[in-house]
Amino acid sequence: MTRAHGDAVVAHPAWRTLKDAVEEIRTWQRADGSVDFDAEGAPTRDAAAAATATVADAIEHLSPLLPHDAAYHRAAVADLRRWADAGFGVPDFLDSLMAFQPAQERTDGRQHLVVFPMYTQNGNPARNLEAVVFRMVWPDWLAELEATRFDNPLFCGIAFEDFTSGYDTNSAVLFPETVAVREVPERFSWGGIFCDREAARFRRVSEAAVSLLGVELPEEVRGLLDDQQRSQDAFVLWDMVHDRAHSHGDLPFDPFMIKQRQPFWMYGLEELRCDLTAFKAVVELEAEGFAQAKDVQHAILLDRMFRFPVTGERTRNYDGLGGQLLFAYLHQHDALRWTDNTLRIDWDLAREVTNALCTEIEDLYRDGIDRPKLVHWQAGYELVSRYLSPHPASKWARGHEALDFTKQPRELVDDVLPDEFPLSMFFEALAKKLKSVIAETRGITAAA
Repeated sequence: MTRAHGDAVVAHPAWRTLKDAVEEIRTWQRADGSVDFDAEGAPTRDAAAAATATVADAIEHLSPLLPHDAAYHRAAVADLRRWADAGFGVPDFLDSLMAFQPAQERTDGRQHLVVFPMYTQNGNPARNLEAVVFRMVWPDWLAELEATRFDNPLFCGIAFEDFTSGYDTNSAVLFPETVAVREVPERFSWGGIFCDREAARFRRVSEAAVSLLGVELPEEVRGLLDDQQRSQDAFVLWDMVHDRAHSHGDLPFDPFMIKQRQPFWMYGLEELRCDLTAFKAVVELEAEGFAQAKDVQHAILLDRMFRFPVTGERTRNYDGLGGQLLFAYLHQHDALRWTDNTLRIDWDLAREVTNALCTEIEDLYRDGIDRPKLVHWQAGYELVSRYLSPHPASKWARGHEALDFTKQPRELVDDVLPDEFPLSMFFEALAKKLKSVIAETRGITAAA
């Protein structure tokens, strides 16, 4: 579902024209973004050129409404026309990508219109043409925290206004690395996360899980689930601190910068570490009186425990693994109890125990600086398997005697099972109960 407020861009007739033309072009594209003129139902080259010209003309009509993006829109129009003139091969939108600089001036509520050939993470894996209208989420209190405590000059909190089909999915990010370009830039200068979608999805799934499991919620948690704005504020703060954490701390590796191949539990630990770093940070903010801090703690706990483990396929699902680990750690340290078909949460103890898990992962990283890669991977496996049961067929669970160390480390990744740490019986049952609710969150926005 999409959202339209009657704001300048989405209310303009040119937006509908642009959106319809992009949707038509998308049906003609291959996975690499090129147009397939030989497929059944393919357009003529003249028809493809006409549709592309319609998109370019619509951008030019809308651009005066968004003067801060004028340079980007000129570059986008040039990239579209060059793509058409070159015969609609693999698109190259590097020039317009480099011209789009939303993080240079983060103004709360400012609208942006982007058109790129791109894949949508957790959405459409093909580099189809997409068009998105979004607004910046940058309230004064967040700007102050970023300027004084959590420096993250590339981070953009954003919210949907309207979008084409690639975002009628589970994707909640707008990342420059997803765009089709002739060469990858040395560095990117922005990254956007749709906090409105994250908040709406969190509220829907958490509400269903709480109802199914009989969780007794404190009034402050109930208020969070009932309030989209509060949830959105929680997520934009969570996202900003999480994003920053990838490059802060004792880091034996940085998987998202080096792009090295690793077992998926290492990525799961990294994502969980960043979430727990955010958790620890907002515990400190709560003590200083920040209104959003307690909401972030509750959002991290509920989203990680209930949605993450049962969302997506089980093949190397590192976010799911992190959620499983947090739940198991809380349960085995008595912050959670599942008795009489009711889940009871000791909220005060949960905060203490969550911080303890953060410390365990930080210790793993600190020690990892002095370890060879394979030893560090094994140490990560041992941490996870203290709380989660590995698959009975796992070679990694049997230790060094089961692994062939004549192989290169990257080859040993092939010995990792697709579902190395299967769901517990509890989560298997919960996944079945929440399946339809999670499916309904596809394409969700704050208007839902």
